[in-house]
Amino acid sequence: MLTPVWEVEPGTEKPLVVHVNATATGGGVSELLRGLVRHQHAGWAVIAGTADFYVMTKYLHHLLHGNADPGRLDDPALMRTYRATLAPQGEWFAQRVTRGDVVVLHDPQTLGLAPAIEAAGARVVWHCHIGADIAPERGPGAVWRALDDELAAVDAVVTTLPEFAPPNVRELFLVPPAIDPAAPKNRELTQDEVAVVLAEIGLTTGRVSPGVTVIQEKPLPYNARVVLQVSRWDRLKDMPGVVRCVVGLPQDAHIVLAGTEPTEIPDDLEGLAVLAEVRDVLTGLSEADRARVHLVNISLKQPEHNARVVNALQRRADVVLQKSLQEGFGLTVTEAMVKGRAVVASEVGGLRQQITDGYNGLLVDPADLDGVRAALVRLLADPALRREFGERARAGVLERYTMRRLVEDYLKVIAGVR
Repeated sequence: MLTPVWEVEPGTEKPLVVHVNATATGGGVSELLRGLVRHQHAGWAVIAGTADFYVMTKYLHHLLHGNADPGRLDDPALMRTYRATLAPQGEWFAQRVTRGDVVVLHDPQTLGLAPAIEAAGARVVWHCHIGADIAPERGPGAVWRALDDELAAVDAVVTTLPEFAPPNVRELFLVPPAIDPAAPKNRELTQDEVAVVLAEIGLTTGRVSPGVTVIQEKPLPYNARVVLQVSRWDRLKDMPGVVRCVVGLPQDAHIVLAGTEPTEIPDDLEGLAVLAEVRDVLTGLSEADRARVHLVNISLKQPEHNARVVNALQRRADVVLQKSLQEGFGLTVTEAMVKGRAVVASEVGGLRQQITDGYNGLLVDPADLDGVRAALVRLLADPALRREFGERARAGVLERYTMRRLVEDYLKVIAGVR
């Protein structure tokens, strides 16, 4: 059943604003909501689901990125699983909202709640954080057809880019995500503080640390140049491809690949398989190259510690890489940019919105491994260019992608649907 995560304070005047998503921790949406509800004075609830439900919603996720067979949606059992899981939770919600309330449903996992919420008289906003630059027939069109009844109950859709939205929506708002520069993941750390955190987790010392598992042949040398990617263990992030990038990099350049503990993310059941694939690629490297790759698995059970580790990793990096095959936006890139890091990112989705090639970072074709390596080598060899890109990147994030701007955008969305 739905779990309240952040409740509006007692005595708050109606109407309410309530956000609903699939997880309380893990991934960009839950982090975004954790900051947004504090500033927006909104409620937050998290759905519950079975393994079969999350397999189904992961399939929808793949369809929206063109990485699954649309024909599978012809099986009525898939949509029965989806709707049967959400139906009692929709009834729960319908008993708690009234006319004038606004409920914001995040991503495909929660869209099935829309009809029940609309029937209760509340307004429904669907915020779809994912999408790809692909033709509808490759997958998105099948999703829109299968969820036609749910979309008909939605008053407004929010996406990062217009091509991510379903057709014929009542109202469309384009709202890119945002970060909080003052949050633990982004607040300033000194070089000494960074060194202490990386020593404590064992990256530079080899010690064993609770909450973080480091997989490496040798500790990260103090004077190594570091290429970092922070991602979920997700096939769309091409983390095996990141490991392959180490071949051909300067001998003092190391790759650090950091992700959240996959067993702690209930709505994504593929993380363990992706991590296993990454380890298989690592095994196939030469002994010298294996020694220059470090895998960091971070538990979500201690959110403050998790945030501090990611913060330290990003500040230690000389270059931050985001080798995604598709990317709705890429908040880990935004986080790196606000820290003044030089970024190499795939020329896809929302990454193109954040980075202007040759001005505040480098954009690459993620399928061109030699091109990715060349971009990394270029930045590793040019500290002045890294500083120049980093300064521009930080200025751009502070101007366009902070939580303050997101709250203002959401005020417009809520006003629009009311």
